[in-house]
Amino acid sequence: MPRFYVPQAFAAGETVMLPENVCRHVQVLRLRAGDEVELFDGRGVCARAVLADIGRKQVAATVLAVSAQSRESPLEVVLVQAVSAAERMDFTLQKSTELGVSRIVPVLTERATVRLQGERAEKKVQRWQEIVVAACEQCGRNQVPEVAPLGSLAQAFAALPEEGLRLLMSPHRAGRLADLPPQRRVVLLVGPEGGLSEKEEELALQHGFQAVLLGRRILRTETASLAALAAMQTLWGDF
Repeated sequence: MPRFYVPQAFAAGETVMLPENVCRHVQVLRLRAGDEVELFDGRGVCARAVLADIGRKQVAATVLAVSAQSRESPLEVVLVQAVSAAERMDFTLQKSTELGVSRIVPVLTERATVRLQGERAEKKVQRWQEIVVAACEQCGRNQVPEVAPLGSLAQAFAALPEEGLRLLMSPHRAGRLADLPPQRRVVLLVGPEGGLSEKEEELALQHGFQAVLLGRRILRTETASLAALAAMQTLWGDF
C-alpha cells in the first residue's frame, strides 16, 4: 500500500486534502479514486485512507481508520554527520533513517569538500529533510527524524542533549564499540571524507565524546555512519 507523509491530525470519516508534493506522487504512481493509501503525520500516528477525488492539482482522501503505530527502536541515536559530497550525504541520510536514527545534525568541518552557507545551505537542509521523509515512507517509520539546521561543530555541541553516551568515530585512542555497556541514548559523531582534524577531535573529547573504532580498517564517511548505526542497533537496539 502506498504511504505518504501528511503532517496534520487525522480523524476517521474526515476528508483530507493532500499536500501538493503528495498530489504529484499520486499522479506519478497513476493511482485512482478508490485506491487505498496509508497516511502518517510524522509523529507516530498513521491513517488508512481511500482516495476520494483526484484532480490535476488537488487530491482528496477519506480517512477510514486511525491508529498509533510505533516502529521506532528503543535506542535513540542522534547522528552528528559532517557534510560530505552530494551523493554520499544523500545516501547517508537515507540509510541512517532506515536504520532508525532519531535526529540528524549536519555540520561543516575543516576538511569538508562541500561549502554551504546562507540561502544555499537552507535549501540543502530542506532537500535533506525531503530525503528523510521519503525514506520514512519507504521503510514504514511513522516518526520523521528532524534534520537540524546546518552549523559548525561548536554550534552542534552546544545544542546537544545532556543525556546519552557521546561517541566519536576515530582511529585514534579508540576503544571497541562492543566493550561498552548497554545504552538507550547515543550521540554519534562522524567526520567527512578526510576525517576530522586533530583540533576538531580534541574539541569533541572536551565535550565528552569518547573515540570508538569499528575494526582495523579505515572506513569511508558513509560506511562509518551506517556500520556504526547497524552495530549499535544489534548491540542495544531492535536488530
